[in-house]
Amino acid sequence: MGDIIDLTLLTDVRRYFQKLLEARGLPYFLQKESKRLFQIEPARVELVLRTALRMRDPALPKPPPQAIEHCRQEIRRELIRRVANAMLQTGL
Repeated sequence: MGDIIDLTLLTDVRRYFQKLLEARGLPYFLQKESKRLFQIEPARVELVLRTALRMRDPALPKPPPQAIEHCRQEIRRELIRRVANAMLQTGL
């Protein structure tokens, strides 16, 4: 059986993520006091998801858990890609 993806939710999540990234920068999404150099702050990812869900048209049905998890993974993948790119640019 295939995964269920709510394209409206995914579009909204990407838009809110991009706005927050432009406003706050990549470090906003990383843990400050982490043992590992670049560790994603799960609370920031959840903030993007909650915002997208809260701003969603109430007439739309509630997205299935699989769709929400897919959006969470998409944000994390994009953050990992950006962190890796930043590490390459700084020579780490």
